[in-house]
Amino acid sequence: MMTKMKTNSPRPALVAAVLATLALGATAHAQTADALIDKLIEKGILTTKEAKDLRDESDKDFTRAFAAKTGMPDWVTALKISGDVRLRYDGIYFDPGAGGTTGVDRNRLRHRTRVGITASLMDDFEVGVRFTSGENKSTGNNGMGDPISGNDSFTFNGSKKLVWLDLAYAKWNALNTPAWSATFIGGKMENPFVFDEVVFDSDYTPEGLAWQVGYNVNDRHALKFNTGLFSLAEVSGSSHDSYLFGAQLRWDAAWSPKWATSVGLSGLAISDKQALTHAAAGVNPNVPDVSRGNTRVSSTGALTSSFNPFIVDAALTYTMESFPKYPGAFPIKLGGEYINNPAASANLATSPIGPNRKRNEAYSVGLQLGKSGKKGTWDLTYKWKNLESNYWFEEVVDSDHGAWYQTSPFTGGGGTGYGAGTNLRGHYMRAAYSPFDSFTLSCSYYLFSLIDKPAGALSSQTGRIQFDAAWKF
Repeated sequence: MMTKMKTNSPRPALVAAVLATLALGATAHAQTADALIDKLIEKGILTTKEAKDLRDESDKDFTRAFAAKTGMPDWVTALKISGDVRLRYDGIYFDPGAGGTTGVDRNRLRHRTRVGITASLMDDFEVGVRFTSGENKSTGNNGMGDPISGNDSFTFNGSKKLVWLDLAYAKWNALNTPAWSATFIGGKMENPFVFDEVVFDSDYTPEGLAWQVGYNVNDRHALKFNTGLFSLAEVSGSSHDSYLFGAQLRWDAAWSPKWATSVGLSGLAISDKQALTHAAAGVNPNVPDVSRGNTRVSSTGALTSSFNPFIVDAALTYTMESFPKYPGAFPIKLGGEYINNPAASANLATSPIGPNRKRNEAYSVGLQLGKSGKKGTWDLTYKWKNLESNYWFEEVVDSDHGAWYQTSPFTGGGGTGYGAGTNLRGHYMRAAYSPFDSFTLSCSYYLFSLIDKPAGALSSQTGRIQFDAAWKF
């Protein structure tokens, strides 16, 4: 039985030493606190209650020390700076039958640069801002950047490059227990939905409100519900603004240390499609015209189809204990998704894609070996994509897969030349290697053709290759 400690016990000195150590450095706070206090409990110097009191006191001292060193208010508990720099060679090459005498291969040196600040606040709040590079995609006086890309080309004789606001959000972690979590987000945010690039480009940061709820059924099964309401176009001369609504239910399961699955069922909807005009209207567009594929009205540039798709996705991952030339466990992931937009309108009899054809479906299937991102890791990826014209809104999907339009694509389309978006079918391949935790090299290749070519067009097949060197901090 433990005897009562004497008055000259070393406890006060040890406690003082712990508090002094914690006050010295913010970055080592959490690990130092747990290690020292756990050791004191193990040695019988502190009781569990005394350890709890000490942790509470150390948190207060840490907060005061952090505020003193940074000049931040005492309700700011942590401040994080992060970002990445990606340098890219981007080459686009046309099939001789696609470009004809007007097709010109492109070779570009590009970059994407992002830097952000995240502040953790008391009462489970978080606020963040992030800035990104990007091209000006506006017409007239809108002054807006590309919504689906932070890439900017090295050109114009070393001219200074544009910087845009990429994130500006506030988040409240309203619930965080071993079983339940609930988070509310407002502002310009990271996409709260879990989709791949055929639904949203990875650089797309929606603007509005989102709510995420998670439930851990047990240590192997987890459910998550994501929902959001986002603004697409606020039209000053009309009360019919365009919004994006979404809801998603996901089930993630780890059946064993080797086998895991993920299944998602989602629904999206866009209101007031007539507000989503682009440059074809002859006036300032309500949204930047950066992609192609949807059918539009030639006189206004408005969409002819509504968008209310449902999406089903699934993935199966098998993790091997080891694999040649790969450190640690080796994941093999097979996945795919199917999208159907029942709200799409049948095309007119004069449409280049034929009368009474909705072209409202899309699917993607792929295989990934390994996963890059940590020192010595790598991955190989292949995907086959079939993306019909009106399965989803062209201006939010991946900006990298595209093909050649020899003539204007459809009624109200975006002219000739290379175009990303929808109405595409083809292959995507990627190889990546991370020599360091902070540095990844990759090569991606896209080989796509148009599903429906404009009348009189020849081949549309286009190859695109990207070599990336990316650093993160």
